[in-house]
Amino acid sequence: MTTKPVIAIDGFSSTGKSSISKLIAKKLGLIHMDTGALYRGITYFALQNCTGDNGQINIAQLISRLPEIRLEFQDIDGELQLFLNGVNINKEIRFPQVSDNVSLVAKEAEVRNYLLQTQRDIASKGGVIMDGRDIGTVVLPNADYKFFMTASQDERARRRFLELQQAGEDTDIETVKQNLITRDTIDSERAVSPLKQADDAILIDNTNINREQTIDLILSYIK
Repeated sequence: MTTKPVIAIDGFSSTGKSSISKLIAKKLGLIHMDTGALYRGITYFALQNCTGDNGQINIAQLISRLPEIRLEFQDIDGELQLFLNGVNINKEIRFPQVSDNVSLVAKEAEVRNYLLQTQRDIASKGGVIMDGRDIGTVVLPNADYKFFMTASQDERARRRFLELQQAGEDTDIETVKQNLITRDTIDSERAVSPLKQADDAILIDNTNINREQTIDLILSYIK
């Protein structure tokens, strides 16, 4: 392989996909792209601009306004941060309101198609590790390496709860778990590009191993 590899990492939320992909990218000198951040960016735009009186996102309105959305990653101190129409929204896209709505936005075919080319353009140059829900199956079916990450629901809920606690969010573990279960269901059962393991992807279950061990395990497969 003369060019640097293209690596696809899919899997359930709170398996550490993004943070692990980021660290592997550093070790291998690759660009890391968190595609979930793109969907969160569109969800954030929708919450700001396309809600009805009830506060719910108006999907038809969002779809009609997709051409107004310009999302790009910029390198800020060695970390790719997301900008929406020139404004850094890297922190805002992690807000619980965005987390609660992102699966509903991401299941729309128009939204996925809108972002598909953005993701492929970035990967076409090689030397990329991309994580998301449908990278190995839809976005980059010809990736050099594909991994699918999973962990038990209880363990994922625990990790997400700790993450939110550290961010100062007032929540409880049962609420967090229910949110995860709902997202899993929406992501796995949606008609367009559902979350599923690609036939040629390597399954990584990190229920009982930590971040460093997960990274070592993934690296052991990459020549």
